[in-house]
Amino acid sequence: MAPPRWPPPARRVHGDVPVGSRGAFAAVYRLVGAIPPGRVMTYGQISVLLGSRLSPVGVGWALHGCPEDVPWHRVVNARGGFSTDRLPDVPVGVQRALLAAEGVEVGPDGRVDLSRFRWAPPSPKRRTARSR
Repeated sequence: MAPPRWPPPARRVHGDVPVGSRGAFAAVYRLVGAIPPGRVMTYGQISVLLGSRLSPVGVGWALHGCPEDVPWHRVVNARGGFSTDRLPDVPVGVQRALLAAEGVEVGPDGRVDLSRFRWAPPSPKRRTARSR
């Protein structure tokens, strides 16, 4: 029996994040860039659509340092809330104000109604035997 390694190998939490245009962060930016104004997606939804290459927390990390043209404000937490209100470098309420300017309504509980405002990208068309 081999002795245990010390320190133990690092556990990957957010998956592989290669640098460059083909990396996981770039995939997040492309997907978030496709969200239409007035609609939102969740961190977990993005994670699943990317084949879980990043955890929902990893998606948040990607957005925290995203390019200026990425509409980061269109991503909310699984309950429709604003996780950015907890960040020290993002003014409280800015995400809510940006979404409100696009017509997204926030309920009295401080959450976006995901059944109304959640966006799902269209599924890629499957090729059928007839279309070949």
